[in-house]
Amino acid sequence: MVDLDSEVPPLPPRYRFRDLLLGDQGWQSDDRVQVEFYMNENTFKERLKLFFIKNQRSSLRIRLFNFSLKLLSCFLYIIRVLLDDPTQGLACKELNRRCSNQSYTPGTIDWSPIVWVNRSLPLWGLQVSVALISLFETLLLSYLSYKGNIWEQILRIPFLLEIINAVPFIITIFWPDLRNLFIPVFLNCWLAKHALENMINDLHRAIQRTQSAMFNQVLILISTLLCLIFTCICGIQHLERAGNRLTLFDSLYFCIVTFSTVGFGDVTPKIWPSKLLVVIMICVALVVLPIQFEQLAYLWMERQKSGGNYSRHRAQTEKHVVLCVSSLKIDLLMDFLNEFYAHPRLQDYYVVILCPTEMDAQVRRVLQIPMWSQRVIYLQGSALKDQDLLRAKMDDAEACFILSSRCEVDRTAADHQTILRAWAVKDFAPNCPLYVQILKPENKFHIKFADHVVCEEEFKYAMLALNCICPATSTLITLLVHTSRGQESQQSSEQWQKMYGRCSGNEVHHINLEESTFFAEYEGKSFTYASFHAHKKFGVCLIGVRKEDNKNILLNPGPRYIMSSTDICFYINITKEENSAFKKQEKHRKKHESKLSYHGTSRLPVHSIIASMGTVAIDLQDTGCRTSSGPTLALPSEGGREGRRPSIAPVLEVADSSSLQTCDLLSDQSEDETTPSDEEVSAGLEYAKGYPPYSPYIGSSPTFCHLLHEKVPFCCLRLDKGCQHNYYEDAKAYGFKNKLIIVAAETAGNGLYNFIVPLRAYYRPKKELNPIVLLLDNPLDDLLRCGVTFAANMVVVDKESTMSAEEDYMADAKTIVNVQTLFRLFSSLSIITELTHPANMRFMQFRAKDCYSLALSKLEKKEREKGSNLAFMFRLPFAAGRVFSISMLDTLLYQSFVKGYMISITRLLLGLDTTPGSGFLCSMKITEEDLWIRTYARLYQKLCSSTGDIPIGVYRTESQKLTTSESQISISVEEWEDTKDTKEQVNYRNNHRNSTSSDQSDHPLLRRKSMQWARRLSRRVPRHSGKTAEKINQQRMNLYRRSERQELAELVKNRMKHLGLSPAGYDEMNDHENTLSYILINPSPDTRLELNDIVYLIRPDPLAYVPNTAPSRKNSFCNTVGQDTREETQL
Repeated sequence: MVDLDSEVPPLPPRYRFRDLLLGDQGWQSDDRVQVEFYMNENTFKERLKLFFIKNQRSSLRIRLFNFSLKLLSCFLYIIRVLLDDPTQGLACKELNRRCSNQSYTPGTIDWSPIVWVNRSLPLWGLQVSVALISLFETLLLSYLSYKGNIWEQILRIPFLLEIINAVPFIITIFWPDLRNLFIPVFLNCWLAKHALENMINDLHRAIQRTQSAMFNQVLILISTLLCLIFTCICGIQHLERAGNRLTLFDSLYFCIVTFSTVGFGDVTPKIWPSKLLVVIMICVALVVLPIQFEQLAYLWMERQKSGGNYSRHRAQTEKHVVLCVSSLKIDLLMDFLNEFYAHPRLQDYYVVILCPTEMDAQVRRVLQIPMWSQRVIYLQGSALKDQDLLRAKMDDAEACFILSSRCEVDRTAADHQTILRAWAVKDFAPNCPLYVQILKPENKFHIKFADHVVCEEEFKYAMLALNCICPATSTLITLLVHTSRGQESQQSSEQWQKMYGRCSGNEVHHINLEESTFFAEYEGKSFTYASFHAHKKFGVCLIGVRKEDNKNILLNPGPRYIMSSTDICFYINITKEENSAFKKQEKHRKKHESKLSYHGTSRLPVHSIIASMGTVAIDLQDTGCRTSSGPTLALPSEGGREGRRPSIAPVLEVADSSSLQTCDLLSDQSEDETTPSDEEVSAGLEYAKGYPPYSPYIGSSPTFCHLLHEKVPFCCLRLDKGCQHNYYEDAKAYGFKNKLIIVAAETAGNGLYNFIVPLRAYYRPKKELNPIVLLLDNPLDDLLRCGVTFAANMVVVDKESTMSAEEDYMADAKTIVNVQTLFRLFSSLSIITELTHPANMRFMQFRAKDCYSLALSKLEKKEREKGSNLAFMFRLPFAAGRVFSISMLDTLLYQSFVKGYMISITRLLLGLDTTPGSGFLCSMKITEEDLWIRTYARLYQKLCSSTGDIPIGVYRTESQKLTTSESQISISVEEWEDTKDTKEQVNYRNNHRNSTSSDQSDHPLLRRKSMQWARRLSRRVPRHSGKTAEKINQQRMNLYRRSERQELAELVKNRMKHLGLSPAGYDEMNDHENTLSYILINPSPDTRLELNDIVYLIRPDPLAYVPNTAPSRKNSFCNTVGQDTREETQL
C-alpha cells in the first residue's frame, strides 16, 4: 500500500529575506512545472522593493531600525561632547596651521577648536559603523525609489543630510589624520524626525488602524521643536568652543531663554559665527513653527467639528450609549438628554452622538454647558463606516439608539437609511443592544433582530383610533411614558391644574412580588384582589403581571389569575417602591372603633402623598379604623332607588363563578349580538368575528375583530359616487345609525390598518361600530358630502408633503391651518390630529384675543423654565386629547432602555399586540344613575368585585369661563331682519356714525366688504324713496353688523343647499359650550366622581373565560358591557 504522506509535497518555506533575494529553491527538485504569473516581481530589484517598501510589516521594521540608528548617532555625539576637552587639541591646531599654510594672528577667531575635536578610537569606530550602515541603507532606498530622475533623488534634503553626516566618516577610514575632524552629526536628529513620520505611516498601514490626524500633527510639531532646540544647543556649544567654551547645559539654558523671548543676558555668544547661528535658528523657527501651529489649529478646528474619538480606556472603564441620527436638532437633543438622565441610575452614563452632519450653533452652545459638556460627546461620522463606529467604541456601548428623520419628504428613503444603519451596527457590534425607530410599518421586518423597535405609523394611527372611542388616549399614553415628579403647576390658583399636574407624575414601574412591600402579602390571592387592596392601602394601581418563565406581559389577567411569588408586578404610581418611605401611623383603635359607622371590608384610607426629590413618603393609615365623617358604602336615604343594592360586594381573594356576575352599573340590556337584528339584515350588514384574511404588511399582529361575511365590491367603497349596486352620493343618504369617523389623510398607507382594527375589535359591541370615511382631499364640498355635520370625530393626519420645510417648525404648517379652518367652520366638531413638534400645540384652536389661552401660554413658559419635560401639557387641546406630538415615541424608545417593558405595555394598551389572557383598554361614562358610588375608591371596588375591571384614570370635563373675545361676538341676522320698529331704525341711523367709528378698527375687512357691496348695489339699482330705501339701508346694516361666526355659517349653509344637503344639523354643531377637559391618572382614592366623568378601564380578556362547551359568546364579558342609547360608549 502506497504511503499517502510520502506523496504529499512539502509545504513552501516561510516568507524570508533569503527567499526574497534568491527566490524559492524548494521546488527546483520537483518534476512539476512552476508557473510564474508575475514575472516582474521575481527580479532582484522588485524583490528588494517588496521587502523594503511594499511589504507593510517589513517596511515598518526597516523604518524603526533607521530611526534607532539616527537616535544612536545623536547619542554618540552627546557622548563625544561630554568627553571632549578643547585644551587638549594643540597638536590639532599645529596640523591645521601646516595644512592651511596661513599664519595665526592673536585677537582673531581661533578656528582650530571649531574644526578639530577630540574623538577617541572606540567612539570613532562606532560612529563609522553607524555611518556605513546609514549610507548603505540610504543608497539602497534611493535606488529602489528611483523613477528616472537622478537629480530628484540627489537633491532631496534627507539625502543631502545623510551625505554630510556619513561620507566624512568613511573618508577618515582612508585618511587617519582626519579622524578628529568635526562632523555635524547632531543634524541626524532631522533624519530621525523624517524616519519617525515614515514609521507612523507604515504603522497605520500595518495594523489597519488610522490614528487621529490631530495626534500625528502634534507629534510632528513636538519633534520639530525638539530638533530645532537640539540643533541650536549643539551648534552654539560647538561654535563657542572658540569663545566662552559653553557646556551643553549652558547652551541648553541659553536656547530656552532665547526661544522663550525672556533673554536674561547672562549667557551670550561671543564670536560672530555663533551669533550668526542664533540669527539663522530664530529665522527658521519663525518660519517653521507658525506653519506647524497653523496646521495644528486647522486640525483642531476640524476635530471640533468632527468630535474626535471616544477613547478605548474610557469605554472599558465607563458606561456609554450611542445615539445615531441623520441630523441633530436642539429639540431632539434636549428631549433625549432630559429623559435619559431623568433616571438616577443613568447619571454616570456618557452619551456619544454619531451624526454625519456638522454640529450647528445651537447644539454647540448647549453642549458647552458644564452639565452636558462632561457627559455628551459629539462625533461627526457615519454609522456605515467601521472607522466611525470604532471612534464611538460601539462594541463597548451599553446600547445604540437609531432614530429616523421624520422631516424627510420620502419617508421610505428615511427608513432605508435607518435600516442600513441598524445593519451596520449589528455587523460591527453584534452584542450591542439596538433601539430602533422606524417610520413605515412595511419596513419593520428588516430590523426584526433589534431588541426594541418603535414604528411611528403603527403607534400614531392606533392612538388616533383609540382617541375616537376612549377620549384622550394619546394624552394618557404620553403622560405615562414621560418622566415627571408631579410637581407641575402646584403653585397654580386653579384646582384643575393642580390635580392634573400632580396626577401627571404617575408612571409605570415594576417589582418582583416577593421583594415588594406593596404586593408581597397578596401571594396566592387573585390578581383583582391584589390590585384593589394595593390601591386601597398604598394608592398604587396594579395593572399587569409577568410570569418568571414567560416573556409575555399580561394586562389585568382577571380574577382567576393567582399571584405567585416569582411574578413581576407592573403598577402605576408617582414613584417606584424603591424610592418610597413608608410611615405607619399608629392610632388608638379602641377609641375610634366605637365611633365607626360602618365596619365592612371596604373602608377607605386617607392618603397623604408627599413627593420630594424623587422620593415619596406614603402615610399608611390603619385600615382597621376610620373617622365617622368618611364616606360610607350605603346609599343616601333620599335616593329612593329600591332597585339598587345597598352596598358594594367585597372583592374575593380567590374568584369563583359567582364573583363575575353582572351588576347594575355594567349590565347589558341589549339583545344577543350573535343574532342579527332586522335592521342589520335589511341593510345587508352581517358581521362575524374572526381574523382579517389579509395582512397589509409583514409583522402586523393578528387581531380578532368584526368582519363582514362577504367582501364589498371596490366600486361600493366610493362614498361620493354611485355604482350599479347603490346610488348614494353622500353620507346622509346611507342612513348610518352611528356617527361617522372621518379620516383626512394625504395618502392611504398601510398604517391605516392600525386605525381600522381597534375600531373593529371583537370586544366592541356591534351597535357601537362607527362607519369610517377616508377623505384623501378635504375641500369644503367633500367635507359636507362625507357627513362632517353629523360626524363623531374628525381625524386629521399630518401631511407628509410639508415635512421638509426649510424651517423645521413649519413642518406642521399645513396641518395646523387645515385644523384651524375646520375649527372655525365647525366649532363643535371633535377634531383629533397629531403634530411633529410639540411646540406647535399652542396654535391648535388658536384665538388671538383669548385671555385664558394667554394665561396658559405664560404657565407653559414658567414650567419650561423650571425644567419640566411636559411644559406643553396644560395646553387645552393636548389636555383634552385633541392633539398629540409624535415626538413622544422618541421618549418611549428612551424609556425602554431603563424599562424594557414599556413598549410592550404601550402596544397592549393601544391594541397593537394581543396576548392570550391579557386585557384591553376601554372606558365607561359616569351617568346620574352611577353617582351613588361617589368616590374613585368605591368605583374601584365596584368594578373589581363585579366584572374584574381595573380603573387606571379619569377623563374629566368642566365648564370653562372664558373672557368674551372677538370671535365669540355673534348677532343673529334673522333677529335684525325681523325688526320692524321704526324707532329702532331711527336709532340705527342716528348711531350709524358712532358704531362705524367704533367698529371699523375691529372689523376692517367686513367694513370694506359692506362698502363695496353698497356701491355695487347703488350702481345697479335705481334710488328709491321711502320704504325701499330704508329696506336697502337695513340690509346693508345687517350685513355689516353680522359677526364672522355668522358669515362662516352662511357660507356653509349655502354650500350645503347648493349640494342638495339639509343644513338642519349644522345649527346644532354651532351650539358649542366652552369646556375644558383633562386626565387624572391614578387619582387618590377619595377623589369624588362627577357627572360625565369617563373612567379608563383595563378589562380582562373575554375569550379567556369562555367555556369550551358554549357555542357562542353571549355569556362572555364582551356582552356584559352596558349600552348607551344616546350614541355614547359606556363600557
